[in-house]
Amino acid sequence: MAEVLVFHHGHGLTVGIRDFAEQLRRAGHTVHVPDLYEGQVFGSLEEGIGYAENAGFDTIRARGTAAAEGLPAELVYVGFSLGVLSAQKLAQTRPGAKGALLLEACVPISEFGGAWPQDVPVQIHGMDADPFFAGEGDVDAARALVETATDAELFLYPGDRHLFTDSTLPSYDEQAAQQVNRRVLGFLDRIK
Repeated sequence: MAEVLVFHHGHGLTVGIRDFAEQLRRAGHTVHVPDLYEGQVFGSLEEGIGYAENAGFDTIRARGTAAAEGLPAELVYVGFSLGVLSAQKLAQTRPGAKGALLLEACVPISEFGGAWPQDVPVQIHGMDADPFFAGEGDVDAARALVETATDAELFLYPGDRHLFTDSTLPSYDEQAAQQVNRRVLGFLDRIK
């Protein structure tokens, strides 16, 4: 079973993110879910991103790095949207990473050093018409990562919703989210 570190999206640590982590636990995985917003949960993405901007994106990312301290090096990193900043950084730069699951975001690999570690499998999930994922270049970064990494998959789902995997948000898409969850569990099952 895998040990997993899950980073929440711009709304904060919602019940939907906690539920996702609980699904992984029920499947037998050890899951850590830090709160990078120090207890703040926002009703709108704009408010949540405003909080991150005020705190500083570097501060949020530093909180993510700090959350990994004291945990084993052999982690699978999971990031939802804004949480991908921490997950991808740690997967690319922290020795011992066992894998990465990047949901609804991806940044250019050059952001964290220029190369994806060849022994770190990665899955990326997003909607093909999501104005953030598809419209702001994340899907292009995801395609570039998949082209250069040894073990990488990009899954595109039909639709234009951002944060479609969080069951507590209006943007939730049950069918697509269930597909994501099956693929995530399959990914984790093959981690040694």
